[in-house]
Amino acid sequence: MEDIIFYTYPSCTSCRRTKSWLNKQGVDFNEKHLFRQTPSADELRRILSLTTHGIDEILAKRSKEYKTLEVDVEDLSLNEFLDLLIEKPKLLRRPILTNGESLVVGYDVDGLRGIVDVRMDYKANIS
Repeated sequence: MEDIIFYTYPSCTSCRRTKSWLNKQGVDFNEKHLFRQTPSADELRRILSLTTHGIDEILAKRSKEYKTLEVDVEDLSLNEFLDLLIEKPKLLRRPILTNGESLVVGYDVDGLRGIVDVRMDYKANIS
């Protein structure tokens, strides 16, 4: 199982709440600043493959960045969409967490428990 990757932005309230929850649970994670360490096209493809609602799950449609877009994301090819997210990472909802098998977007305690429970079960099995 892969390490938990935590894409975050420090001034984001949901990101801070998620980080606090993870720390209180003693969960190890690899923190990446979403705007300084923007996910690559391959990482974004992997994230999209873990969604249940496709691009709607990771796209920050209420953001100023989204509202000022001069393009309809539904008209873009996958590669064009990924290029847009890399160019404008503020279009991504925050935080984004993945362990390579599951995905949590936003502050979602039940989702976090799912990733942590899977991780703890894995650690228990290898001990």
